[in-house]
Amino acid sequence: MEALGLPSLGPLTISQSATSRRVRTASSSRTKTHSRGFMELPPLGLNSSLAIRHKKRSVIRMIADTDDYDLRQMKDMAAARKRWDSLIREQKVKCLTPREAGYAIQLSDKTLLDVRPSVEHSKAWVKGSTWIPIFDGNSGFDPGTLSRKMTNFVMGGWWSGAPTLSYNKQFLPSIEEKFPKDSDLIVACQKGLRSLAACELLYNAGYRNLFWVQGGLEASEEEQDLPREGPQPLKFAGIGGVSEFLGWTDQQRAAAAKEGWAYRLVFSARLVGLFLVADALFLGAQQLGRYLQELRTH
Repeated sequence: MEALGLPSLGPLTISQSATSRRVRTASSSRTKTHSRGFMELPPLGLNSSLAIRHKKRSVIRMIADTDDYDLRQMKDMAAARKRWDSLIREQKVKCLTPREAGYAIQLSDKTLLDVRPSVEHSKAWVKGSTWIPIFDGNSGFDPGTLSRKMTNFVMGGWWSGAPTLSYNKQFLPSIEEKFPKDSDLIVACQKGLRSLAACELLYNAGYRNLFWVQGGLEASEEEQDLPREGPQPLKFAGIGGVSEFLGWTDQQRAAAAKEGWAYRLVFSARLVGLFLVADALFLGAQQLGRYLQELRTH
C-alpha cells in the first residue's frame, strides 16, 4: 500500500470487537469511495505524471509543427523558383548587373527599390534609393512565431545572425501609393532572392517596367557600381551573429585578403578575448560551486 502512496493500515489487534470494527469501517470506506468516485482516494502522483505527459506531447507537437512548417517552406520555395525563372525567361522582368543598375540610375530617372529587411538596410544602403521591405523582422510572441524563432536560432541563426522574417503586409500598398504603374523600378535585395519575390508581386499588381539586380547588392563593387551610404560596406550588410564577430564570413575573408594583417589582427584579438571570457566564466562557475558546497556543509 505504501508503494502506491496509500496510508499504511498498521498492525491488526487480537481483539475480535476491534477487528470487526476495523472491517466494518474499511467496508463502509470502500463503499463510499466507489459510490463517489476515485477523488476520495489520497493523491497517487497522477497529476504530476499527467502533467509530464502533457508537456512531452506539447513538445512533440511543437516539433511536428515546426517540421511541417519547414517542409511547406521548402515546397513553396521550389514552386516560387519555377515562377521566377519563368518571369526572367519570358522577359517580363529584365536582368541587370549591379554595375548596369548603377548606370541606369545615373543616366535615367529609374528608381532603385530596396526591399531588404531593416536589419540589413540599417547597415548600408544605396544613395537615393527607396526602401520598402517585402519581409521584415517578426516581433510577435505567439507560439508559432516563438517556435520558428527558436528553430531559426538553433539551426544556425546564432552563427549567421539571420533574423526570423515575416511578410510585410504594407509592401504593395506602400509602393502603389508612391509609384504609378508605369514607373521604371529597379528592384534589389541583398542576395537577389527576395527581390525576385518582390518582382513577382509587383508584376501581378500591374507593374510592367521591372528590372531585377542579379546577385543582389552583395555582388556590387561599391566604388565602381553603386554609391553607398551607411556605416558598413554593402557586402557586409547581410552578415551577422558570431561569424561576423569573429570575422569568419566569406565577405570578411575577402576583405582581409585585400587589407592585410592589420585587418586580421582585429578578429584574432576578438577570438583570443572570447576564449579568455569563456575561461573566466568556467573558473567562476567552479569557484561558485565550491562556495555553495561549503555553505551546505556548514
